[in-house]
Amino acid sequence: MAKVVTMGEIMLRLSTPGQQRFVQAESFDVVYGGGEANVAVSLANFGHEAYFVTKLPEHEIGQSAINQLNQYHVNTKYIARGGDRIGIYYLETGASMRPSKVIYDRAGSSIACADVKDFDFDEIFKDANWFHWSGITPAISKKAAELTKVACIEAKKRGITVSVDLNYRKKLWSPSEAQSVMKDLMQYVDICIGNEEDAELVLGFKPKHTDVSSGKLEIDSYKEIFKEMNEVFGFEMVATTLRESYSATKNGWSALLFDGKTFYQSKHYIIDPIIDRVGGGDSFSGGLIHGLLTKNPQDAIEFAVAASALKHTIFGDFNQVSEKEVEALAKGDASGRVQR
Repeated sequence: MAKVVTMGEIMLRLSTPGQQRFVQAESFDVVYGGGEANVAVSLANFGHEAYFVTKLPEHEIGQSAINQLNQYHVNTKYIARGGDRIGIYYLETGASMRPSKVIYDRAGSSIACADVKDFDFDEIFKDANWFHWSGITPAISKKAAELTKVACIEAKKRGITVSVDLNYRKKLWSPSEAQSVMKDLMQYVDICIGNEEDAELVLGFKPKHTDVSSGKLEIDSYKEIFKEMNEVFGFEMVATTLRESYSATKNGWSALLFDGKTFYQSKHYIIDPIIDRVGGGDSFSGGLIHGLLTKNPQDAIEFAVAASALKHTIFGDFNQVSEKEVEALAKGDASGRVQR
Protein backbone atom coordinates (compact mmCIF):
# COMPACT_ATOMS: atom_id res chain seq x y z
CA MET A 1 0.00 0.00 0.00
CA ALA A 2 0.98 3.64 -0.46
CA LYS A 3 2.21 6.40 1.82
CA VAL A 4 -0.37 9.17 1.59
CA VAL A 5 0.06 12.55 3.29
CA THR A 6 -2.87 14.86 4.01
CA MET A 7 -2.59 18.33 5.55
CA GLY A 8 -5.19 20.64 7.06
CA GLU A 9 -7.15 21.43 10.20
CA ILE A 10 -8.76 18.96 12.58
CA MET A 11 -11.47 20.49 14.76
CA LEU A 12 -13.47 19.70 17.82
CA ARG A 13 -17.04 19.05 16.68
CA LEU A 14 -19.90 19.80 19.06
CA SER A 15 -23.18 18.52 17.64
CA THR A 16 -26.70 18.62 19.04
CA PRO A 17 -28.05 15.20 20.03
CA GLY A 18 -30.32 13.65 17.40
CA GLN A 19 -31.98 16.33 15.31
CA GLN A 20 -32.27 18.91 18.09
CA ARG A 21 -31.90 22.58 17.23
CA PHE A 22 -29.14 24.67 18.79
CA VAL A 23 -31.67 26.56 20.90
CA GLN A 24 -33.04 23.29 22.30
CA ALA A 25 -29.77 21.59 23.17
CA GLU A 26 -28.69 21.20 26.79
CA SER A 27 -25.66 19.09 25.86
CA PHE A 28 -23.48 18.37 22.83
CA ASP A 29 -22.00 15.19 21.40
CA VAL A 30 -18.22 15.43 21.04
CA VAL A 31 -16.20 14.08 18.10
CA TYR A 32 -13.28 15.35 16.05
CA GLY A 33 -13.08 15.91 12.31
CA GLY A 34 -11.93 18.03 9.40
CA GLY A 35 -11.59 17.58 5.66
CA GLU A 36 -8.08 16.22 5.31
CA ALA A 37 -8.16 14.36 8.64
CA ASN A 38 -11.30 12.57 7.46
CA VAL A 39 -9.52 11.52 4.27
CA ALA A 40 -6.56 10.20 6.27
CA VAL A 41 -8.86 8.05 8.40
CA SER A 42 -10.50 6.55 5.32
CA LEU A 43 -7.14 5.72 3.77
CA ALA A 44 -5.86 4.16 6.99
CA ASN A 45 -9.01 2.02 7.11
CA PHE A 46 -8.24 0.85 3.57
CA GLY A 47 -4.75 -0.25 4.60
CA HIS A 48 -2.58 2.66 3.46
CA GLU A 49 0.19 4.36 5.41
CA ALA A 50 -1.82 7.50 6.10
CA TYR A 51 -0.18 10.60 7.62
CA PHE A 52 -2.03 13.70 8.77
CA VAL A 53 -0.11 16.98 9.08
CA THR A 54 -1.37 19.92 11.13
CA LYS A 55 -0.54 21.97 14.22
CA LEU A 56 -2.33 21.51 17.52
CA PRO A 57 -1.98 23.10 20.95
CA GLU A 58 -0.03 21.19 23.57
CA HIS A 59 -2.92 20.99 26.01
CA GLU A 60 -5.19 18.00 26.58
CA ILE A 61 -7.78 18.90 23.93
CA GLY A 62 -5.06 18.97 21.29
CA GLN A 63 -3.84 15.60 22.54
CA SER A 64 -7.38 14.24 22.47
CA ALA A 65 -7.60 15.06 18.75
CA ILE A 66 -4.33 13.21 18.17
CA ASN A 67 -5.61 10.25 20.20
CA GLN A 68 -8.70 10.09 17.99
CA LEU A 69 -6.54 9.90 14.86
CA ASN A 70 -4.26 7.30 16.41
CA GLN A 71 -7.30 5.19 17.26
CA TYR A 72 -7.89 4.78 13.52
CA HIS A 73 -4.20 4.10 12.78
CA VAL A 74 -3.47 7.49 11.23
CA ASN A 75 0.21 8.39 11.69
CA THR A 76 0.50 11.67 13.61
CA LYS A 77 4.30 11.94 13.95
CA TYR A 78 4.46 15.08 11.77
CA ILE A 79 1.86 17.04 13.74
CA ALA A 80 3.46 20.18 15.15
CA ARG A 81 2.53 21.24 18.68
CA GLY A 82 1.96 24.77 19.87
CA GLY A 83 -0.39 27.71 19.51
CA ASP A 84 -3.33 28.64 21.69
CA ARG A 85 -6.38 26.72 20.51
CA ILE A 86 -8.01 24.04 18.43
CA GLY A 87 -10.74 25.10 16.02
CA ILE A 88 -14.32 24.27 16.99
CA TYR A 89 -17.44 23.83 14.93
CA TYR A 90 -21.02 23.41 16.09
CA LEU A 91 -23.37 21.17 14.08
CA GLU A 92 -27.16 21.17 14.08
CA THR A 93 -28.34 18.12 12.11
CA GLY A 94 -31.34 18.81 9.88
CA ALA A 95 -34.27 16.60 9.01
CA SER A 96 -36.70 16.43 6.10
CA MET A 97 -36.94 19.94 4.60
CA ARG A 98 -34.94 21.59 7.42
CA PRO A 99 -31.24 21.79 6.46
CA SER A 100 -28.27 21.12 8.72
CA LYS A 101 -26.38 24.14 10.03
CA VAL A 102 -22.74 24.72 10.96
CA ILE A 103 -21.34 27.52 13.13
CA TYR A 104 -17.54 27.96 13.13
CA ASP A 105 -15.40 29.06 16.05
CA ARG A 106 -11.96 28.53 14.53
CA ALA A 107 -10.29 31.95 14.23
CA GLY A 108 -6.76 31.95 15.60
CA SER A 109 -6.44 28.17 15.73
CA SER A 110 -2.96 26.65 15.91
CA ILE A 111 -2.87 25.60 12.25
CA ALA A 112 -4.27 28.97 11.11
CA CYS A 113 -1.31 30.64 12.81
CA ALA A 114 1.32 28.05 11.90
CA ASP A 115 4.57 28.95 10.15
CA VAL A 116 6.16 27.01 7.29
CA LYS A 117 9.19 26.44 9.54
CA ASP A 118 6.99 24.31 11.83
CA PHE A 119 7.16 21.50 9.26
CA ASP A 120 10.05 19.50 7.80
CA PHE A 121 8.80 18.64 4.33
CA ASP A 122 11.93 16.65 3.51
CA GLU A 123 10.91 14.24 6.23
CA ILE A 124 7.14 14.53 5.70
CA PHE A 125 7.32 13.69 1.99
CA LYS A 126 10.07 11.07 2.23
CA ASP A 127 8.90 8.02 0.22
CA ALA A 128 5.40 9.52 -0.13
CA ASN A 129 3.23 8.54 -3.10
CA TRP A 130 0.38 11.02 -2.71
CA PHE A 131 -0.40 14.41 -1.14
CA HIS A 132 -3.98 15.55 -0.55
CA TRP A 133 -5.31 18.91 0.63
CA SER A 134 -8.57 20.82 0.39
CA GLY A 135 -9.72 24.37 -0.29
CA ILE A 136 -10.67 24.70 3.37
CA THR A 137 -7.04 24.95 4.47
CA PRO A 138 -5.97 28.06 2.51
CA ALA A 139 -9.33 29.63 3.41
CA ILE A 140 -8.68 29.68 7.15
CA SER A 141 -5.86 32.27 7.06
CA LYS A 142 -3.19 33.88 4.88
CA LYS A 143 -0.52 31.91 6.72
CA ALA A 144 -2.38 28.66 6.04
CA ALA A 145 -2.62 29.62 2.36
CA GLU A 146 1.13 30.20 2.26
CA LEU A 147 1.74 26.86 3.99
CA THR A 148 -0.49 25.08 1.48
CA LYS A 149 1.40 26.53 -1.46
CA VAL A 150 4.79 25.59 0.00
CA ALA A 151 3.56 22.04 0.65
CA CYS A 152 2.29 21.73 -2.94
CA ILE A 153 5.62 22.97 -4.33
CA GLU A 154 7.57 20.55 -2.14
CA ALA A 155 5.35 17.64 -3.17
CA LYS A 156 5.69 18.41 -6.88
CA LYS A 157 9.50 18.74 -6.58
CA ARG A 158 9.49 15.11 -5.44
CA GLY A 159 7.17 13.82 -8.16
CA ILE A 160 4.34 13.11 -5.71
CA THR A 161 0.77 12.98 -7.02
CA VAL A 162 -1.20 15.94 -5.67
CA SER A 163 -4.98 15.92 -5.27
CA VAL A 164 -7.31 18.65 -4.08
CA ASP A 165 -10.92 18.73 -2.95
CA LEU A 166 -11.98 22.29 -3.83
CA ASN A 167 -14.36 22.39 -0.83
CA TYR A 168 -15.68 25.97 -0.96
CA ARG A 169 -16.89 27.32 2.40
CA LYS A 170 -18.79 30.60 2.15
CA LYS A 171 -18.39 31.23 5.88
CA LEU A 172 -14.60 31.33 5.44
CA TRP A 173 -14.13 33.46 2.32
CA SER A 174 -15.83 35.01 -0.70
CA PRO A 175 -15.73 33.62 -4.25
CA SER A 176 -13.33 36.39 -5.34
CA GLU A 177 -11.00 35.63 -2.43
CA ALA A 178 -11.17 31.92 -3.15
CA GLN A 179 -10.40 32.34 -6.84
CA SER A 180 -7.49 34.69 -6.19
CA VAL A 181 -5.79 31.98 -4.13
CA MET A 182 -7.05 28.71 -5.55
CA LYS A 183 -6.51 29.36 -9.25
CA ASP A 184 -2.80 29.86 -8.59
CA LEU A 185 -2.58 26.61 -6.61
CA MET A 186 -4.12 24.57 -9.43
CA GLN A 187 -0.76 24.50 -11.27
CA TYR A 188 0.44 21.94 -8.71
CA VAL A 189 -2.66 19.72 -8.85
CA ASP A 190 -2.93 16.41 -10.71
CA ILE A 191 -6.35 15.22 -9.48
CA CYS A 192 -9.11 17.79 -8.93
CA ILE A 193 -12.24 16.89 -6.95
CA GLY A 194 -15.18 19.23 -6.57
CA ASN A 195 -18.94 19.50 -6.90
CA GLU A 196 -20.93 21.96 -8.99
CA GLU A 197 -20.80 24.74 -6.38
CA ASP A 198 -17.05 24.34 -5.90
CA ALA A 199 -16.32 24.52 -9.64
CA GLU A 200 -18.26 27.76 -9.96
CA LEU A 201 -17.22 29.58 -6.80
CA VAL A 202 -13.60 28.43 -6.54
CA LEU A 203 -12.57 28.22 -10.20
CA GLY A 204 -15.23 30.21 -12.01
CA PHE A 205 -16.80 27.34 -13.99
CA LYS A 206 -20.56 26.82 -13.90
CA PRO A 207 -22.43 23.76 -15.20
CA LYS A 208 -25.40 24.73 -17.36
CA HIS A 209 -28.94 23.67 -16.45
CA THR A 210 -27.94 22.12 -13.12
CA ASP A 211 -29.73 22.75 -9.84
CA VAL A 212 -28.83 20.36 -7.02
CA SER A 213 -31.77 21.55 -4.91
CA SER A 214 -34.25 20.48 -7.59
CA GLY A 215 -33.21 16.84 -7.36
CA LYS A 216 -32.25 16.83 -11.05
CA LEU A 217 -28.83 16.81 -12.65
CA GLU A 218 -27.75 17.33 -16.26
CA ILE A 219 -24.73 15.08 -16.75
CA ASP A 220 -23.80 16.58 -20.12
CA SER A 221 -23.20 19.97 -18.49
CA TYR A 222 -20.68 18.39 -16.16
CA LYS A 223 -18.90 16.80 -19.08
CA GLU A 224 -18.57 20.22 -20.71
CA ILE A 225 -17.16 21.82 -17.59
CA PHE A 226 -14.71 18.95 -16.99
CA LYS A 227 -13.30 19.42 -20.47
CA GLU A 228 -12.93 23.18 -19.86
CA MET A 229 -11.23 22.64 -16.51
CA ASN A 230 -8.85 20.11 -18.02
CA GLU A 231 -7.95 22.50 -20.84
CA VAL A 232 -7.34 25.47 -18.53
CA PHE A 233 -5.46 23.76 -15.71
CA GLY A 234 -4.08 20.57 -17.29
CA PHE A 235 -5.42 18.18 -14.65
CA GLU A 236 -4.77 14.49 -15.14
CA MET A 237 -8.24 13.73 -13.78
CA VAL A 238 -11.31 15.63 -12.63
CA ALA A 239 -13.98 14.07 -10.43
CA THR A 240 -17.23 15.18 -8.85
CA THR A 241 -19.91 13.74 -6.67
CA LEU A 242 -23.43 14.14 -8.03
CA ARG A 243 -25.82 14.86 -5.20
CA GLU A 244 -29.58 15.12 -5.68
CA SER A 245 -31.01 16.71 -2.55
CA TYR A 246 -34.60 15.59 -2.14
CA SER A 247 -34.47 16.53 1.55
CA ALA A 248 -31.97 16.77 4.41
CA THR A 249 -32.45 13.06 5.05
CA LYS A 250 -32.88 11.68 1.52
CA ASN A 251 -30.33 12.18 -1.27
CA GLY A 252 -29.48 10.64 -4.59
CA TRP A 253 -25.75 9.91 -4.87
CA SER A 254 -23.41 9.09 -7.73
CA ALA A 255 -20.21 10.45 -9.28
CA LEU A 256 -18.37 11.26 -12.49
CA LEU A 257 -14.67 10.95 -13.37
CA PHE A 258 -12.85 12.32 -16.43
CA ASP A 259 -9.30 11.29 -17.33
CA GLY A 260 -8.86 13.65 -20.28
CA LYS A 261 -10.23 11.14 -22.75
CA THR A 262 -12.98 9.07 -21.19
CA PHE A 263 -15.85 9.82 -18.82
CA TYR A 264 -16.60 7.26 -16.13
CA GLN A 265 -19.99 7.43 -14.40
CA SER A 266 -20.80 5.42 -11.30
CA LYS A 267 -23.95 3.58 -10.37
CA HIS A 268 -26.61 5.57 -8.55
CA TYR A 269 -27.62 5.22 -4.90
CA ILE A 270 -30.58 6.51 -2.94
CA ILE A 271 -29.46 7.26 0.62
CA ASP A 272 -32.50 7.25 2.89
CA PRO A 273 -32.32 8.02 5.73
CA ILE A 274 -29.08 9.99 6.00
CA ILE A 275 -27.61 9.63 9.49
CA ASP A 276 -24.77 12.14 9.11
CA ARG A 277 -23.75 13.73 5.81
CA VAL A 278 -20.77 15.66 7.22
CA GLY A 279 -17.64 14.10 5.79
CA GLY A 280 -19.48 12.60 2.83
CA GLY A 281 -17.30 14.41 0.32
CA ASP A 282 -14.14 13.58 2.26
CA SER A 283 -15.04 9.89 2.25
CA PHE A 284 -15.44 10.15 -1.53
CA SER A 285 -11.96 11.68 -1.80
CA GLY A 286 -10.48 8.96 0.37
CA GLY A 287 -12.22 6.26 -1.62
CA LEU A 288 -11.14 7.80 -4.92
CA ILE A 289 -7.48 8.06 -3.86
CA HIS A 290 -7.54 4.41 -2.79
CA GLY A 291 -9.27 3.45 -6.01
CA LEU A 292 -6.85 5.31 -8.27
CA LEU A 293 -3.91 3.75 -6.43
CA THR A 294 -5.23 0.20 -6.74
CA LYS A 295 -7.84 -0.07 -9.52
CA ASN A 296 -8.84 0.97 -13.02
CA PRO A 297 -10.79 4.26 -13.35
CA GLN A 298 -14.27 2.71 -13.51
CA ASP A 299 -13.68 0.53 -10.47
CA ALA A 300 -12.07 3.49 -8.70
CA ILE A 301 -15.13 5.71 -9.09
CA GLU A 302 -17.44 2.86 -8.07
CA PHE A 303 -15.39 2.28 -4.92
CA ALA A 304 -15.36 5.99 -4.07
CA VAL A 305 -19.13 6.36 -4.44
CA ALA A 306 -19.85 3.22 -2.44
CA ALA A 307 -17.50 4.37 0.35
CA SER A 308 -19.12 7.78 0.54
CA ALA A 309 -22.66 6.37 0.39
CA LEU A 310 -21.82 4.25 3.43
CA LYS A 311 -20.40 7.29 5.24
CA HIS A 312 -23.82 8.94 5.13
CA THR A 313 -25.06 6.13 7.40
CA ILE A 314 -22.40 6.70 10.10
CA PHE A 315 -22.42 9.29 12.89
CA GLY A 316 -19.39 11.58 13.08
CA ASP A 317 -16.93 12.99 10.54
CA PHE A 318 -14.88 9.82 10.07
CA ASN A 319 -15.89 7.06 7.65
CA GLN A 320 -15.52 3.97 9.78
CA VAL A 321 -15.81 1.29 7.10
CA SER A 322 -13.40 -1.31 5.79
CA GLU A 323 -12.33 -2.01 2.22
CA LYS A 324 -14.26 -5.28 2.35
CA GLU A 325 -17.50 -3.51 3.32
CA VAL A 326 -17.11 -0.97 0.53
CA GLU A 327 -16.35 -3.66 -2.03
CA ALA A 328 -19.49 -5.55 -1.02
CA LEU A 329 -21.67 -2.50 -1.66
CA ALA A 330 -19.86 -1.60 -4.89
CA LYS A 331 -20.56 -5.13 -6.15
CA GLY A 332 -24.27 -4.74 -5.51
CA ASP A 333 -25.03 -5.85 -1.94
CA ALA A 334 -27.18 -2.94 -0.75
CA SER A 335 -29.74 -5.08 1.08
CA GLY A 336 -28.72 -4.02 4.57
CA ARG A 337 -29.52 -7.52 5.82
CA VAL A 338 -28.12 -8.57 9.18
CA GLN A 339 -24.81 -10.35 8.79
CA ARG A 340 -24.60 -13.38 11.08
